[in-house]
Amino acid sequence: MHRRVLICGAIALAALVLCPWYMEQLGGTPFDNAFLRLVNPAHSALALGLGGRFWLLLTLLPLLLIIKPGSDQAKARLVALAGALGLALVLGQGFLIGLKGWNLSLLGAGGPTQGGIGTGGFLVLSAFLMLLATGLAGQGWCRGDFFVVSSIAWIIFLIGLFVFWPVLTILASAFQDNAGIFSPNLFFEKITDASIWGLGCLGGGTACGVAWNTVFLGVLVGLSSTILGLAFALIALRTKFPMKGSLKLLAILPIITPPFVIGLALILIFGRSGAVSSLLWQWFGIPPTRWIYGLPGVFIAQTLAFTPAAYLVMLGVVGGISPTLEEAAQTLRAKPFTIFSTLTWPLMRPGLANSFLLGFVESLADFGNPLVLGGNFEVLSTKIFFAVVGAATDQGRAAVLSIVLLGFTLAGFAIQQLWVGKKVYTTISGKGDAGLQIPLPRRVEWGSYLIALPWGLFTIAIYILIFYASVVKTIGRDYSFTLQHYFTAFNIESGPNGWLFSGSAWPSFFATVKIAAIAAPLTAGIGLLTAYLLTRQTFAGKRSFEFGTLLSFAIPGTVVGVSYILAYNVPPIEITGTMLILVLCFIFRNMPVGVRAGVASLSQIDKSLDEASLTLGARSFTTIRKIMLPLLKPAILASLVYAFVRAMTAVSAVIFLVSAEYNLATIYIVGRVEAGEHGLAIAYSSALIVVMGLAIFCINLIIGERKIGRRTAGPAPVAVPVPAT
Repeated sequence: MHRRVLICGAIALAALVLCPWYMEQLGGTPFDNAFLRLVNPAHSALALGLGGRFWLLLTLLPLLLIIKPGSDQAKARLVALAGALGLALVLGQGFLIGLKGWNLSLLGAGGPTQGGIGTGGFLVLSAFLMLLATGLAGQGWCRGDFFVVSSIAWIIFLIGLFVFWPVLTILASAFQDNAGIFSPNLFFEKITDASIWGLGCLGGGTACGVAWNTVFLGVLVGLSSTILGLAFALIALRTKFPMKGSLKLLAILPIITPPFVIGLALILIFGRSGAVSSLLWQWFGIPPTRWIYGLPGVFIAQTLAFTPAAYLVMLGVVGGISPTLEEAAQTLRAKPFTIFSTLTWPLMRPGLANSFLLGFVESLADFGNPLVLGGNFEVLSTKIFFAVVGAATDQGRAAVLSIVLLGFTLAGFAIQQLWVGKKVYTTISGKGDAGLQIPLPRRVEWGSYLIALPWGLFTIAIYILIFYASVVKTIGRDYSFTLQHYFTAFNIESGPNGWLFSGSAWPSFFATVKIAAIAAPLTAGIGLLTAYLLTRQTFAGKRSFEFGTLLSFAIPGTVVGVSYILAYNVPPIEITGTMLILVLCFIFRNMPVGVRAGVASLSQIDKSLDEASLTLGARSFTTIRKIMLPLLKPAILASLVYAFVRAMTAVSAVIFLVSAEYNLATIYIVGRVEAGEHGLAIAYSSALIVVMGLAIFCINLIIGERKIGRRTAGPAPVAVPVPAT
């Protein structure tokens, strides 16, 4: 503890004396060029404090506490107090003093001014947070394990700063009118609006309220994506299907496609001028209709888009079920279907609950598919979008609708917890498992085939049409073959100074790949570490902590984008227009997939493995690295793939956050669609699909497969003739 205290204190003191405190002195953000201008004593907290910004000198006071001698327990309390006081001082002065003076109206108008925190402020915050964790661990929190305490402290701090703060910023406007004045009556008037809760469709009216539409769609998509994900996982792991590789590819293919491209493909197939509609009219005289616009179209598109996440979660859960348990039941003469229904199915309950929750929450937060295919079927996400960017902008109404959406997410979370219950689902222990997986019951196997194979064929048709539309001049009018769309987007020319990437899509492509490559491993790491803390540690407020990890996932992307602009366009954190705000948005929006996949996999791993490692003297970090991570490879794969792909294909969350320097691929595609250049948009999307497919293949090679000590069926014994004597 004493060594960590000295290191943290030295970092805090060095940052206060040497590093620039404000971001404007860096000429950018810490993420962009902090390493180029890390040391600048003229703009440090000490120099600025002596030059008139005296409040910065207060951050030196907590360091006096850590030099006071005392017993170990007394020292630990002082260190924790120093860390907490330092955090309060740095964050307090940052939030109280802004660009135009006091941010708190009670202090009056005017006052001192300052910009956003820079490298110095970030290092001091980090040092004080580590001092707090060191002091708490020294007092015996989490059995005195510094790694666990510091991990909890960092994740709570990051979630509070980059999830709760922006959400609270925009939700606070729900209780204000358009002039920013506190108005609770207006809040109750908006939240009880009949357009939200109306039940007109049940009484012969035109439509139900947007809230009931959203919940009904979310339940349908959660069920359909979970059933499809389970069917694909069972075929991949528990059958002798000859084309498993192709089926696995079809299962995850929709995850690497921008959502509005799937919606556009559905329109080209089932729209009034679509391929199927035209054939039905020509062959059977069935007139084309607009049935694809509304609940059916949105349901199909969302099921296509969100089944991969359910499949990746179920893949780890199905693969983690111990064959020895099934063999024991078979030895007791249980029938195959009885084994599946009474043993295998209950053990999959954590995976089923988590995959349903992911599908349900994803459906609530999705706005791309309802925007393209919704028609007159309104959901909360599109209503929020138009309340923010529509002709009649009403930020308060958007915030009210966001509160309703959060309520539904909390209800889904509570129902999931009740269904899983407190039962034990451990199937992976420290003992070798020599069991052989028994064949699936025939009705389950054929049911999986009947569910997954037609959906796989439908997926193939969708992607054939997408790639076909990219190599014709104008889909629906001119089917002449051309590669002009690809040349326009990705042209490369040879010039006097070498090769020139002259295609219009290259800047957005390079920026997108760079941001996704940075965000994906951070997202997976934070998500899986959070899952480990939730399943292996006990601490106060763990349920609230778990819900906090799902919060940003539940809010529609448009609301997340607007909340980030409101929260981070002013001190103490000014990062709007930089790459950092995009990376942070992706990390904390996509982190829940890693959390849920990790929770589902860790629910199957016996805690005795951790306890044995700790008993033998290993630290928590060593236990995670050498024991947990090899067993969590399916969850690592799921979170890495999902995080990378969503960073490559996200639209709603970043449409307000991009800048001229960091324009993303999906925003470029949306711009081409708005300009009527559908061929170019589909060509770019096709190229992204290929790139992401290669990236997923490489991630699979790097991560590898989880190896569990299980016996495999050997070749049938061969009779050897015995020579006659």
